[in-house]
Amino acid sequence: MAETAEQRRFSAETGTFGDRLTGAREAAGMTQPDLARTLGVRLKTLQHRVEDQVEPRANRLQMLAGMLNVSLTWLLIGQGDGLKASLEGTPQDASLSAALSDLTRFKAQAADLANDIAQLEQRMRRVLIAEAA
Repeated sequence: MAETAEQRRFSAETGTFGDRLTGAREAAGMTQPDLARTLGVRLKTLQHRVEDQVEPRANRLQMLAGMLNVSLTWLLIGQGDGLKASLEGTPQDASLSAALSDLTRFKAQAADLANDIAQLEQRMRRVLIAEAA
C-alpha cells in the first residue's frame, strides 16, 4: 500500500519535529498564538520550533506532548502514539478541550515546581552538612 503525503509528513524517516508539532497542534484545534500562550512562550519562539531552528527544553517538550495528547517519543522522533491516538480521544466540546489543556499545563508546572523544590532541598542539605563539619 502506498504511503500518503500525510503519513510521510509525520514519519520518523521524513517528518521533522516542526512537522509533527504543527500536525499535533492542528489536530488539537489550536492556533500558533493559542499554543504559545498556553505554553507561556513568545509566538516567535514557537515559530522557531515549528521551523526546526530551535528545539524546546525538556520540560517544554513534556508540556507540549501532554497538551497535544501525543507521546513525547512521537513528537521527537515520530515513533509511538502520535496523531491517530490523539484524534481518537479528542473531546468535541471546545471548553472541555481548553480545560484539558489547562490541566496539562498545570501538571507540567507542578512537575517543574517539584524539581525546583528538590534542588532547593539538596542545596539546604549541603549547607547543613557543611555547617556540621
